[in-house]
Amino acid sequence: MSVSQLARSIKASPTLRLNETAAKLREKGEPVIHLGGGEPKSKAPLDAVLNCGAQLNTGEVRYAPADGLPALKKAILRYTEENYGRMLAPQNVIASSGAKQSIMTVLYAILEPKDEVVYPAPYWVSYPEMVKLAGGVPVAVTPEDGSFVPTVPDIADKVGSYTKVIVLNSPNNPSGIMYPAEFIAEMVEFCEKKNLWLVMDDLYNRLVFDGKKAPNPYDYAKQDITQSKLVVVQGVSKMYAMTGFRIGWALGNRELVEAMTNIQSHQTSGPVTVSQWAAIGALSGVQSGIESLRLTLENQRNVMVERLAAIAGVHVTKPNGTFYCFPDMSAYMKDSQKLAELLLERVRVVTVPGKEFGMDGHLRLSYCGTIKEIMDGLERIKWALDPQAPNELILGERKLVRDWA
Repeated sequence: MSVSQLARSIKASPTLRLNETAAKLREKGEPVIHLGGGEPKSKAPLDAVLNCGAQLNTGEVRYAPADGLPALKKAILRYTEENYGRMLAPQNVIASSGAKQSIMTVLYAILEPKDEVVYPAPYWVSYPEMVKLAGGVPVAVTPEDGSFVPTVPDIADKVGSYTKVIVLNSPNNPSGIMYPAEFIAEMVEFCEKKNLWLVMDDLYNRLVFDGKKAPNPYDYAKQDITQSKLVVVQGVSKMYAMTGFRIGWALGNRELVEAMTNIQSHQTSGPVTVSQWAAIGALSGVQSGIESLRLTLENQRNVMVERLAAIAGVHVTKPNGTFYCFPDMSAYMKDSQKLAELLLERVRVVTVPGKEFGMDGHLRLSYCGTIKEIMDGLERIKWALDPQAPNELILGERKLVRDWA
């Protein structure tokens, strides 16, 4: 069977593939530790569950408007005013089936064939494939100083006549690094001067540590929302631990939102109605769960960073937020794909190769599991890599003997 050239150019999502691999190994009874996951262990907020259940109990589960239920848009507008200090209109909001669809639909709405989309490395694995799906050309920017924090000159050096969009994800998946307020301010100004779209992927901006707060891009925008090319993407998946409900949204000017609504109406129509009611419950209900999750993740981050620092040769940059860490493991193996495969095969620890995020030699490790999973997983990784470690390791009822260099 022949598929299109476009289909052949798109790679499978490595993170979803790893989730499937881990699930299959667990079904076989393998003692797998999943340090590659991207969803919190905490439960969805009670208000979300009750609101969703109440709608289900009516038996009236129907189509929703392509841009989302009015009640959800109202809740999003209230959330935006409270957390971004910006009053917008319903015409500035579109709800989608997850923030991933929000970003995808933004790209469909603004890209012409061969337009370029610029984003810093390391980057979320889906950005390059999403840009290609929308007919654009992905352009990754690796910071000149070798860090995870780009500079405006780094970005500007990659901006050319075909550049249409710049995408920033802060706090960043996979590094956990939060870009400085000065950088966000300069990028907002840069995009306004260059007449470029700036898409802020803000999905983790409430999961920030050490008493810090994520910069608010609206604080630096000089253009009115009617003219602005600033787009902010948010969702309930991470901060409310509602990954399976698949509700995200984008905030933008009316012309963009109208175009996105038209596109979405032919893609999926409106998001699942009961999921929207769950999101309304989360946004309108008790908000203490976000802070509880944030505190838990901060503690687990500390454990992971401390354990990684104890492994000789591993360089780790302390994350400012999210639930990811992106240590440099190149002292042991520069090919992160081979390293991830070795750890899965030898000690049954799932990690994500850094090359999928645009930086080989690194691994993305998640600390959104339990403390025990983090400690046991890193103990296995250290045993697999450190030649000074004991030659044997007990894994459940199995004794492993290191027979590789």
